[in-house]
Amino acid sequence: MGISVLPTEPALPRFASIEKLIETLKPVESVYALQPEKFRAAAKRFLDRFQGDTLYAVKANPAPYVLDQVYAAGIRHFDTASIGEIELVNGRFPDAHCHFMHPIRAPGAAAIAYNKYGLRDFVIDTDSELDKLLAETAGAKDLRIFVRLAAPLGGALLELSSKFGTSPDEGARLLKRVAKAGAVPALTLHVGSQCLSAFSYAQAVELARRTSQKAGIDVRVIDVGGGFPAPYAHTELPAYHWYFDTISEALQTIPDPETLNVLCEPGRALVAEGVSLVTQVFLRKNDKLYINDGIYGSFDELTLPGFNEDYPVRAVMLDPRGKVKPRRGVDRPFRVYGPTCDSLDALPRPRMLPDTVETGDFLIFDVMGAYTTAARSSFNGFYPDRWAIVETPEPRPLKARP
Repeated sequence: MGISVLPTEPALPRFASIEKLIETLKPVESVYALQPEKFRAAAKRFLDRFQGDTLYAVKANPAPYVLDQVYAAGIRHFDTASIGEIELVNGRFPDAHCHFMHPIRAPGAAAIAYNKYGLRDFVIDTDSELDKLLAETAGAKDLRIFVRLAAPLGGALLELSSKFGTSPDEGARLLKRVAKAGAVPALTLHVGSQCLSAFSYAQAVELARRTSQKAGIDVRVIDVGGGFPAPYAHTELPAYHWYFDTISEALQTIPDPETLNVLCEPGRALVAEGVSLVTQVFLRKNDKLYINDGIYGSFDELTLPGFNEDYPVRAVMLDPRGKVKPRRGVDRPFRVYGPTCDSLDALPRPRMLPDTVETGDFLIFDVMGAYTTAARSSFNGFYPDRWAIVETPEPRPLKARP
């Protein structure tokens, strides 16, 4: 099944609140509630404070309606990892800039990206991928070729350096090859997903500085990657300006820092807060709740090893007049199951919910914009894909450590 690349979807219904959405739709299927103000606030953090280009990592959520919100919030650069993602972005936003930031590409993919879609930024971490890239672009001199360094630095819940990236010594050698080929030598790193330590970015910049020094090449383009976190339940986030200030200070160690072209690749941080998920309880059985979405749908990320974050959740009910009211009661742990016939379709940890929750109630999960639609499937015929827009007030600043 291909990816829709044209903005031909019908206009989404709009509601003043998630409560109004539930009162009007009384949805039996789960609903993704888009909140434009939260998308705008997330983009503004980066556009106002990050010193270079902000690339949205499409893999975090490639849903067309989400891409529309990211673009409307002012993001014009996109971190793409395949021809499918490039076609998706290019088909919706012809003026957007795509960057091919996957270090391993299918044969012919670089040629298509370069010749058909005009991409000039590519990533490599091996000689063979560099050879393939140069061959498919006929040795083009207008390339920016990013050498990806491994950054096993800690501080992130999900590491991303065991699969991709090379050492400073090998990186320096590859940088020399890039420069000899006539392309612009550049460096990129990724500290890992949901990184709760701003200092990890300073360590990454130091790796880049050492690699550039080893190569004897004055690298003018550095991509500090993604990993910027989202405010999940029970997560104590550093203030975002700590990340930006730490990166800026670290970049001062690079010769002539004022001439640097700096990129970052947030995914989660741009979309997580902008989507809430409305689910319904199909059945309560003692301390078990069966809902209309699960790990084969929107909750896949909760099953990842080492990912201990939780989506904030609240329970609401419809009163006899059809108005939404919060469920009151003493919180107790419930095991939450998805809609499929698979007994593995269960959220990995119990949820604390009011002991009065009943069949027919609604559970609203917030901060659901990242890596939810990206991995959903149609297993057993269940496929969450209902959307609405909720006009929320400007969000308050993230709760952060002082």
